[in-house]
Amino acid sequence: MKRVILTSSSGVGLAHANRADMVVPLIFRFVLGVLPNAHHLDAYLEGDSVRGNPAVMWFDLVGRSSQTGLAHKGAGLVWFCKTYGVDLIELWFDPEPNSQLQLIWMLDYLRSHPTVAERLKLRFVDFDLRGADPAELRHRDVRQFNIAESDFAIAGMAWEAYRAPTPELCAGLLDRPLGKLSFLKPAMEDLLSELPSPVMGLGATEMRLLELIASGHNRTDELFRPGTLGARVFDPWELGTLLEGLAFGPAPAVAGLDGKLATLDRDNARSRNAAFRSSRLSLTEFGKAVLEAREDFRRLNPIRRWWGGTLLTNERLWRWDAQGRSLVAP
Repeated sequence: MKRVILTSSSGVGLAHANRADMVVPLIFRFVLGVLPNAHHLDAYLEGDSVRGNPAVMWFDLVGRSSQTGLAHKGAGLVWFCKTYGVDLIELWFDPEPNSQLQLIWMLDYLRSHPTVAERLKLRFVDFDLRGADPAELRHRDVRQFNIAESDFAIAGMAWEAYRAPTPELCAGLLDRPLGKLSFLKPAMEDLLSELPSPVMGLGATEMRLLELIASGHNRTDELFRPGTLGARVFDPWELGTLLEGLAFGPAPAVAGLDGKLATLDRDNARSRNAAFRSSRLSLTEFGKAVLEAREDFRRLNPIRRWWGGTLLTNERLWRWDAQGRSLVAP
């Protein structure tokens, strides 16, 4: 039996767990910044660099297969699975929000390819894939489910909701049964919590950054270490973007972030990493007032917050009221 695993970047360790003939890690980050358009995403999966112009294709992170060699190189994912007789396609996506967004994207895409969709199985990954030991993964018992048409429908609805211009549709998902996609609800709650609060004007991770800096955690290598923030939405580079937003506005909440970060090219990872590491952080008086809910960060600073594929600004910003589960316009 030829078996393929589709997973997020958190599941790259599965490639060393000998659970499939091929492991395909998907690299897209959907939680911050511009959401890739549908043509770009389709081109990534279909190997069509001319139509979509993606810099990386699905097969670029997949090595030689014991069964098919390098036959996948340059091929579309669906075409490859059908042509080379893949019998089973397992979906391994853990609960963290970006992985759940990748899962609903893949289900929405594969729904329109019935001959491949019928070979799908969903693994109930209720643990952190990124931190899992490949040797332990090799023998770990992970429940497996068939995927029904209702599951495809829920995934399509959720993917459409996330790509909507404002977050109301995603908020509406919280009161709906989501079937086998049981990790999608907490993932959406985490994503919605990153919208500016009605009182302080910042999201949950931004507030946690202020709390930790106030308690003496003044080094970025400590702040960005997995598990320190107790939040799971953003990766370290995305946390850096949030920190820059707190430090470089008209009324900074954070002092001590290396000013070179404001001008360094985003692709200059080495210099940006050095600038983050050299920083010694503290809260400004304004930052202390925001942390104590005496000030609204948005009152003196511009907000540029991406939600799905739409940029929300001060003039067009929706805030998430976590207590009342309501979205209120400014």
